[in-house]
Amino acid sequence: MPSTTHEALIELFRNRPALAAELLATSLGVTVPSFERARLDSGDLTDLAPTEYRADAVVVLTRHDEAVLAVVIEVQLARDTRKRRSWPVYLTTLHARLRCPAMLLVLCADADTAAWCRAPIATGHPGWVLRPLALGPDTVPVVTDLEEASRAPELVVLSAMAHADHPDRDKVFDALLTALRTIDEDHATLYYDVVLAALPEAARHHLEALMTARTYEYQSDFARKYFYSGRAQGESEALLTVLAAREIDVPENARTRITACTDLEQLETWIRRAVTASTIEDVLD
Repeated sequence: MPSTTHEALIELFRNRPALAAELLATSLGVTVPSFERARLDSGDLTDLAPTEYRADAVVVLTRHDEAVLAVVIEVQLARDTRKRRSWPVYLTTLHARLRCPAMLLVLCADADTAAWCRAPIATGHPGWVLRPLALGPDTVPVVTDLEEASRAPELVVLSAMAHADHPDRDKVFDALLTALRTIDEDHATLYYDVVLAALPEAARHHLEALMTARTYEYQSDFARKYFYSGRAQGESEALLTVLAAREIDVPENARTRITACTDLEQLETWIRRAVTASTIEDVLD
């Protein structure tokens, strides 16, 4: 079953299919034909469409309503030898279906997986060797320009996921927060969550700190949600610390009630009570 990260990465292309052309051109140096529109196409690449012949996504670039390039999008979070048999099928099927050139773009979670994906795939026919175009963290563009971030939020998401240890990390994260302000709350929440899930612990805490330290992003419902959620988490942790210091027993149901509370005023009331309370009932009742 595909992971949340896998599905979220595919969602980037569903939301903005032109991202495929940008990555091919800017990150992999591929010459992309001029096009007017990028659209999604069916990922089922055989008539019977068994699971192994179903691509994660297919993007078609068109000019004058004619397909000029088809791009198979695959997300690989780890090695999967079955894909080396499937990928040639994807390309030949698309080439026949759309009557245009077809390319394979693989998004990889790490450099080792990307290197494995780039290995040539010999089909057996003389001269027919597939060399997948694999994009790893080291080849994802570093996006720090705020205007560019506003134009291409999905590219910024990939940048933030890939460059948690970059010297310009703060600028990368600022670009992410700027980009999230330009899209609807549901997608902003999805993108922010998938970036957090992909980051190492230290970088994740750093991004969360930036979210609460900046002021401009609170203009959006999305950012306010995370800001107040972070404050509530801090208050609930403070309450549990006070209770522990006073050696007050906290049953599991009470702990759940405390950590689930997002009402800052209520949490502050509980903290004041905890200073003089003898039991958990004195605090929560």
